[in-house]
Amino acid sequence: MAPFRHSKPDDDRESRSAGSNADSSISQHRFSEADERTRLLPPPAAGGFRGYLSPDDPAVSPYNLWGVRLLRYFTVLFTVITFLWWVLLLVSIFVSPPGMHSRGSGFFDFSYTTLTLGLLLIVLLFFSSPSKAGQITCLVLAVILLIDMIIIVSVPRIRVEEGWVGIASVVWAVLMSMWTVFTDRTVQWGKREEEERLTGRQETRRTLREWCSVLTSTVVLIFMALVGVLLTATLILRARDASLPAPGDKYYVDGDKYQIHVFCEGNPTDSEGKKLPTVLFEAGDGPFEGGMIQIATNALKNGSINRYCYADRPGIGWSDNAPSPFSAATAASVLSEALARAGEEGPWVLASAGVGSIYSRVFSSRHGMEVSGLLLIDPLHEDLLYRIGKPGRGFLLWAWGVLSPLSLDRVPGAIFKGRTREDRVYGRSAYQNGRFIKAKLQESLVADSLTKDEVRSSRNIQLKDTPLALISSGVEIKKSTEWEEKQRDLSHLTNNLVSWDIVNKAPSEVWRTYSGIEIIEKRLKELVHG
Repeated sequence: MAPFRHSKPDDDRESRSAGSNADSSISQHRFSEADERTRLLPPPAAGGFRGYLSPDDPAVSPYNLWGVRLLRYFTVLFTVITFLWWVLLLVSIFVSPPGMHSRGSGFFDFSYTTLTLGLLLIVLLFFSSPSKAGQITCLVLAVILLIDMIIIVSVPRIRVEEGWVGIASVVWAVLMSMWTVFTDRTVQWGKREEEERLTGRQETRRTLREWCSVLTSTVVLIFMALVGVLLTATLILRARDASLPAPGDKYYVDGDKYQIHVFCEGNPTDSEGKKLPTVLFEAGDGPFEGGMIQIATNALKNGSINRYCYADRPGIGWSDNAPSPFSAATAASVLSEALARAGEEGPWVLASAGVGSIYSRVFSSRHGMEVSGLLLIDPLHEDLLYRIGKPGRGFLLWAWGVLSPLSLDRVPGAIFKGRTREDRVYGRSAYQNGRFIKAKLQESLVADSLTKDEVRSSRNIQLKDTPLALISSGVEIKKSTEWEEKQRDLSHLTNNLVSWDIVNKAPSEVWRTYSGIEIIEKRLKELVHG
């Protein structure tokens, strides 16, 4: 037993000696100078674990964090909500849902929603590729949209025109722009955390695919920021235009949904106290203040008429936009309501030009006993309404309206051409106004359907003994035989044709020539004074 008892210490010494030799060998190898045979990667560990992953491994992703995944789910939800709101606003341009009518054009809220939808889609497409440039651009866009929101809320006229729909759209745009900044920064943090956990360090390089993603998203976001700047410039112009006072008064119509601008000037009686008819003007394609006003002022000054009134159709001049659809019969109804609220009772001599004659004829058929005469200046025949109602024209008006909040023509006109607020409200630049474009779009949508049927019905209702004076453009008659035939047909609108004048070398706006305005004043005097 003795040898067995003394063998254990000997074994321990041998074991310690072998371990010491191994440790010294490992230590010597570890601290020896590296050469071409030295391993670049550590040896595989037991159990098959290979240590840190490659930065290009798909497992290195911020989606590993539940917080990042939750942000993406919320972004998808916000995108769906924005898309549904975008569709609803698109439909409301053509048919106004109950409670969603705004007294403005409706193109501004559509623009903000489109911008928001595009922003959210960009975030979703490049969710896993956050960048500093994208964060800064989104932050700039959020500040721009915040300024827009302040302008819309603080300027009374713009706030009324946009209504709750426009305010909700711009507020949602501001919130979503801030959400994109928060989301992008969170994803960037998550990406860094996962890289440090799985690769051992934060990755500073990007693959070609990531660089393409960053470049694409940054370019699109910069474009969106420029769109935001243009929207701000348009709001500034609108705030400036809102300071232009209306010459007349505005009256609520159609259940107090919107207001119509009515202006009257002159005395309803002559020097002997005899009540004379009031001339009620209906403008053609443009605002009355920018065209036919010279007829009224000259005739009043020369004594051809004693009193005149005019009302801007919805969306034109100082009048608000009406809900869609909007036909000639609806226009005649709101005109009657506005005149009644203004205390104007007639009798009337209706003077209209171009497409305005369509509205005057419907109004005349409804107020036959109050109408003392009709003066049609190069009027549009109902059979030619298809020209206004062409689908291609309607699409161009819609596209033009969608782009109108950018003011691609109004901003350069104000800066480089000296266009004033008068030019933009009723002058030569009025056609660039979003409300004007919306009015023309509404007119186009129902021209060859509802309006055409209403005008044909009014022809049968029209009193046949109403005095009628017709003035036609010589240029238009020479240009088209169809136009001449339709003018001749309109001369039989009543059985009491006072005159039919063809003004040579006069355009459709006959009053632009001296001979044209002379004939107009002469016929007005005959109809008013009998």
